[in-house]
Amino acid sequence: MQEQDERGVGVVLRNLSMMLAGGLIAATAVGSFWAVRMGDRLLSSAQNFLNAPPPSPQVDVRSIVIEQVREASDLTTAVFSMQAVVPTSQDVKLGNFTVGTTKLLYIAHGQVQAGVDLSQIRASDAQISGNSIQFQIPAPRILDSKVDVNRSSVYDYNRGFLNLGPDVAPDLQTAAQKEALTSIVRAACDDGILQRAGDRAKQVVTRLLTTAGYTQVNVTQAPPVSASCVASAQSSPNPAPTPANPAPSTAPAAERQL
Repeated sequence: MQEQDERGVGVVLRNLSMMLAGGLIAATAVGSFWAVRMGDRLLSSAQNFLNAPPPSPQVDVRSIVIEQVREASDLTTAVFSMQAVVPTSQDVKLGNFTVGTTKLLYIAHGQVQAGVDLSQIRASDAQISGNSIQFQIPAPRILDSKVDVNRSSVYDYNRGFLNLGPDVAPDLQTAAQKEALTSIVRAACDDGILQRAGDRAKQVVTRLLTTAGYTQVNVTQAPPVSASCVASAQSSPNPAPTPANPAPSTAPAAERQL
């Protein structure tokens, strides 16, 4: 009887061992399966991370537009040319009595350029909404004014009776050039050069922005800093004219005409 009980216990223990072994094998198989699945997922995630497309670049359209317009720098949109005849003279005095007078007649060819300085444009001057843009450009001003000394000349130089006048040809010529430049700038201002320059500048910038792809373009202009056109010219860097002609002789005027 005892021997049968021992055999039964042995059978139960063997069956229990087999069940435990089978469960362990099944658990190992299931674990291996999930490990493989998780490994595949991790590998796929790593590949997706490494091969992810780069982020889209952030483009500041307004800054690009500002830089494109600034590249034009000084935009000259109006040019005024003029010839001026300027007489100058200087006396020699003895007390209150004039001993002699030197006269110089100068024919000057000058030019005045007006436009806008696009390098002064700021980011706040452009307002963009889709394909529409509102753009403000600086006020027009005199960009350059000069006397063309290569085309200008001394028409007459006369030291008076017995050449008693002072021999001051270079000084009189320099004075004549300065006076001619002032006269030419004043004439350009009276002719409305700033108005024309501003209108042309708006047309040019409008075409530039339309070419850039904007379908609705509204270009405005800042109000002028100074109402004086001549003051605008005086604030511009104008190189001083250099006398191009040698000191004129005292020959008759008909022989000195150039």
